[in-house]
Amino acid sequence: MAACASRCLFLFPLLAPKFPLPHPPLRRRRGGGGGACIDAARCSTEGSGGWGGIVEDDLAELLQILPRDLRDSLQNEPRKDQLLEVVLDLGRRPEARFLGDSGGQYLRDREISQQELEAAQQAVGEFGGDNRAGIEGTLHRISAIRSRKGMVVGLTCRVGRAVTGHVDMVRDLLNYKESILFLGRPGVGKTTVMREIARVLADEFQKRVVIVDTSNEIGGDGDIPHAAIGGARRMQVPEPSMQHRVMIEAVENHMPEVVIVDEIGTEAEAQACRSIAERGVMLIGTAHGERLANIIKNPTLSDLIGGVETVTLGDDEARARRSQKSILERKAPPTFPFLIEMRERHYWVTHRTERSVDMLLHGKKPLVEVRKRDNEFQVVIERWATYDGDGL
Repeated sequence: MAACASRCLFLFPLLAPKFPLPHPPLRRRRGGGGGACIDAARCSTEGSGGWGGIVEDDLAELLQILPRDLRDSLQNEPRKDQLLEVVLDLGRRPEARFLGDSGGQYLRDREISQQELEAAQQAVGEFGGDNRAGIEGTLHRISAIRSRKGMVVGLTCRVGRAVTGHVDMVRDLLNYKESILFLGRPGVGKTTVMREIARVLADEFQKRVVIVDTSNEIGGDGDIPHAAIGGARRMQVPEPSMQHRVMIEAVENHMPEVVIVDEIGTEAEAQACRSIAERGVMLIGTAHGERLANIIKNPTLSDLIGGVETVTLGDDEARARRSQKSILERKAPPTFPFLIEMRERHYWVTHRTERSVDMLLHGKKPLVEVRKRDNEFQVVIERWATYDGDGL
């Protein structure tokens, strides 16, 4: 594998950072002090990677909605700093899931009752059209599963964390002032990265940043956004189906230099992204899919990477290319010049979108950058001369 790495191939000519690397502290609007941690119970070192990023998780607020015995169990859990989510399903044992674990851990032998679910639902409050709710002033997300009659029969209580340090993996690319699309499976940390990028662009790069926050996942629940987004502004979206309209409204009404949007998933949203990019606004977004090949094959989202069309070649051209007469070609410049596959929290594969799409459509393996942390948790960037879409 090491033989595939080519350190002399400069896929992206890296620019010297224009801004200082140290991270400013998170600015809390609630309570006292202005440091990154105003309460030792709310802050910790990220346990999943051990790399020393500062985490603010407001875990106590999430635990308050759980039954008392579950709350006490998790308070005494040695791995509570790695807690990912708590699952409460009617008639089943409550389960805690932790970062880095493929399975879960039962919190008790007794099953969840209807009364316990109703109490948790009342503590959370009203769910939106996407069956998601939040806890005001925090980044936590509570998602509901409903029966056919509309009754809540399950809750997924996801821990939201404000993490500093992830932006080091992509800081050099921010200097290009070009749009970046993040791909990755659920739970890999896409929203966490969006949140920190918003803060860094607003506070360090001094950009006018607007977050289109469909489910209040980036800026937290409530009318006042969480301090983790720094000076970025946040526009809430009444219904998920209206996300594309709010994206255009953000550009037309508030003159942003950067728009940040999570979970681009419809054709209307993809078209809104292209419209925004054509107006000279930098976009930072995430999309459904794990690999670039997923977006190429997805007719709904392929416009994000330029779109794909079938082209019929003449006989002479087909012979010159040594290809069939009908081939796939990219239709237009990509909306996002950079695309990052987040394979793991600290293992990213970076594409120059235009070049990678063209090479994949022609059956070739594009050049990519692998960004990861070494044994000392420093960011290492390697250029690889081979890529198959599934692994390196």
